[in-house]
Amino acid sequence: MHKFFAVLALCAAMPGMAAELSIDRLFDDPALSGKAAQGVKVSPAGDRVTFLRGREDDQFRLDLWQFDLKSGTTRLLVDSKRLVPDEHLSDAEKARRERERTALYHGILDYGWAPDGKRLLFPLGGELYLYDLQADADRAVRQLTHGGGDLIDPKISPRGRYVSFVRGQNLHVIDLQNGRERALTRDGGGTVHEAEAEFVAQEEFAQSSGYWWAPDDSLIAFKRYDESGVPVARRFEVYADHTEVVEQRYPAAGETNARLKLGLVSPDGKSAPRWIDTGADADIYLPRLNWLPDGKHLAYQRLSREQKTLELLQVDAASLKQSTLLTEHSNAWINLNDDLHFLTRQAAFVWASERSGYKHLYLYGLDGKLIRPLTAGDWDIDGVLAVDESANRIYFGSNKDRIEDSQVYTVPLDGDASASAAPVPQRISQGEGWHKASFGCSEAQTECKVGLYVDTWSDALDPPQTSVRGADGRLLAWIEQNALDAQHPFAPYRGGLAAPEFGSLAASDGQKLAWRLIKPAHFDPARRYPVLVYLYGGPGSQLGANRWDARGLFMQYLAQQGYLVFTLDNRGTPRRGRAFSDPIKSRLGAVEVEDQLAGVRWLKQQPWVDAQYVGVFGWSYGGYMTLMLLAKASDQFAAGVAVAPVTDWHIYDTAYTERYLGTPQENAAGYEDSGVFKWLTGLRSPLLLAHGMADDNVLFSNSTRLMAALQTQGTQFRLMTYPGGKHGLSTPAMQKHLFHTIAGFLDEKLHGDVAQGGGMPRLEPVTE
Repeated sequence: MHKFFAVLALCAAMPGMAAELSIDRLFDDPALSGKAAQGVKVSPAGDRVTFLRGREDDQFRLDLWQFDLKSGTTRLLVDSKRLVPDEHLSDAEKARRERERTALYHGILDYGWAPDGKRLLFPLGGELYLYDLQADADRAVRQLTHGGGDLIDPKISPRGRYVSFVRGQNLHVIDLQNGRERALTRDGGGTVHEAEAEFVAQEEFAQSSGYWWAPDDSLIAFKRYDESGVPVARRFEVYADHTEVVEQRYPAAGETNARLKLGLVSPDGKSAPRWIDTGADADIYLPRLNWLPDGKHLAYQRLSREQKTLELLQVDAASLKQSTLLTEHSNAWINLNDDLHFLTRQAAFVWASERSGYKHLYLYGLDGKLIRPLTAGDWDIDGVLAVDESANRIYFGSNKDRIEDSQVYTVPLDGDASASAAPVPQRISQGEGWHKASFGCSEAQTECKVGLYVDTWSDALDPPQTSVRGADGRLLAWIEQNALDAQHPFAPYRGGLAAPEFGSLAASDGQKLAWRLIKPAHFDPARRYPVLVYLYGGPGSQLGANRWDARGLFMQYLAQQGYLVFTLDNRGTPRRGRAFSDPIKSRLGAVEVEDQLAGVRWLKQQPWVDAQYVGVFGWSYGGYMTLMLLAKASDQFAAGVAVAPVTDWHIYDTAYTERYLGTPQENAAGYEDSGVFKWLTGLRSPLLLAHGMADDNVLFSNSTRLMAALQTQGTQFRLMTYPGGKHGLSTPAMQKHLFHTIAGFLDEKLHGDVAQGGGMPRLEPVTE
């Protein structure tokens, strides 16, 4: 589900006091996040760090920068606007960026290091460029492609001889020794895609690529999919000046998926692809593939259609013979991850599993036998960050110490000799909040030696700070300290905002539900305040985290206007173990609603809450939750805002919906109970509904069906639609307009005297 972006900025400060945020200022330049680094990567030699940064005059256009560790200097490598002043993206590229959650941005969105550490590859404006770090600045950029159509997913091969990409639904390579380009596949076109991940794999399995280089450049493994059997969803995309009829191959729940194959091809193009036998059952997913360090074997993961069984299979690249290394099974569903790591110094691999009820790491032999657990406990890891065999260390992220944080930890790779015990993790990151670490270990490297890592830290009121750290977490250098000094765009506002409070309350089954509460900076416990419940509530997203969040500043804006903003992560959300996530299986919108109502009851018991004026706002799954809460408990809410909501799970995609509900054929009652329409007669609270009219994720028909049903039953509601808007309403103008609309609606419905026709918010003194 959508986790959209909105990058934020500042307005002029009032002298002698903190300035008030405005909605317009949230989206204007320069960005409130300051000079935050994105896409941070450590060079193969570990001597420099590259990153992307928005411009002072356009925070959404990203340029490529470098930090030299030896000199401690930062410099601009590629000015994207100077190189390509005007970008023209194809519809396919726009759709891909929407699925990548990068549709708001332009310029250089991605890049990759050559293995020699001397060159950088990046796409821009539909073409490919190579940047030579050893060349003079005016000769450093070399254009590799010249026309031929938009290309996607460019890569430098692990040994640096080739550049590969997908164009026209076929896999291409350029031999950098002679500059020759060749197509390695030729039957892509129409419903057949070579070396690409299918729609649901991109959207729901975070599989952004459909091909993988062998570590010695000898072969490329690639995915082929044919969507001829996938039903065509004919939908209208309404723009300001025209309407397009789009025929999208969209596999709705219970319908036919694309058919998949795995192939192997040589980059010299001298032989036809060879095909791997992926089993008798064609109705499967192939969501992950990894090469072993020897370049002679690869491993792929085969996930059953109902997503309860995951197999890890090893293939001999020469003979195509294969064997099963291990099988995972869940009575609910399997959560995929990117934590598989094959070792070079022993015949073993690191594997992540939730079999204990929490996600932990295990060491397996290539014979498929468990050697030992590497982590254990009543907490989850977020993911493997690096494996350093020479130092006998594995690094990972986790919320082990605080549920709202993400920290960096390490354990020895050899662990305990006993398979029943796991070593105690050592935390190396410093400071509460959210740490995102980059260790510079790419897929192309068969072995990683960790001498340093790059740490990007933030919390709810401190924008991202990027530093270089030693393997033990000590500070070596600042790449971008991004300090809130007088020149920082966010500095005029910081003093007028209150840090969120974190706490927990009990669910009906006794589990703790974590909440976050934002209060006005000058909160007075002797007053009563209106409350906005801001939620997501669905799988895969923890909204109540302690990190810098673009939309979170809109919540701070609301707090400045006299609201309390309350966020609760209900059961079904991640990073709390399987007992917390699994209760939603087979029926959505039940325990999630129950938990949110427990939060509302707790709120209304607080003496500083005006119980008459509690509203709710959510986007995507959060929009669905808003509708379910209003439909099931309108007596608890004065108003609700639903943006791009799912209303009928029959028309959402297979991979997401079936993971939790199964198919409509096998769980008809669950689909009816999980949809909005069964409960809709209970929706009596004022509703603001908003949706992009070109949404290809949560289709606009979700909202048109809701509109018709509400009109049929005579329920009044307010509507705002956005011509050309995708799921994230991916232009600053659309988002600015939406948040103005939301703020006006909330002021009308939740601010006491305003709701009753007065002009100022009601903040009643508390009386016994």
